[in-house]
Amino acid sequence: MDEMARVIALRSAVYMGEQGCPFEEEFDGNDFSATHLICHKGNEPAGCMRIRYFADFAKLERLAVRNESRNAGLAGKIVEAAVELCRKKGYRVLYAHSQKRLLDFWQRHGFARMSGAREFVFSDYDYIEVKLETDRHPQCLSLSDDPYVLIRPEGQWDKPGVLELSAARGAPLQTSAGWLR
Repeated sequence: MDEMARVIALRSAVYMGEQGCPFEEEFDGNDFSATHLICHKGNEPAGCMRIRYFADFAKLERLAVRNESRNAGLAGKIVEAAVELCRKKGYRVLYAHSQKRLLDFWQRHGFARMSGAREFVFSDYDYIEVKLETDRHPQCLSLSDDPYVLIRPEGQWDKPGVLELSAARGAPLQTSAGWLR
């Protein structure tokens, strides 16, 4: 929850504070069904992005970098990390809404204006659909992976998680009198 509070603070500063986005539009009910990436500069949160997953694509959204950390390449690093995470999860199609003024940024990171891209407006900014088609990561997750790998925390599939470490305790035996360890 501490990291989520940091994400909320970052997005509040950028979208509500700088861009005048109303609270109800910025915090749209999708935050607890998404993955959030957060970037720190020193000990301070400097940027974040939300990723939501759909059947055939992942959607990158709510990219925010604090004003004092802009022009340091953090936004690009966050997008690159998001792309890598999605590829590891097996996604080949990534979708985003680019503010029209930021289309060059997305294009520099491999995204292209979608064929037949729709242009639309929300929260007082104009947007266009962009998409990146990529290859799956060579070690993308699959059902053939070890079950312990699949229960590790999101994005931390390369190191043992707390549930994996609990396996050393073994499973208790059930008797008619109850559970025995």
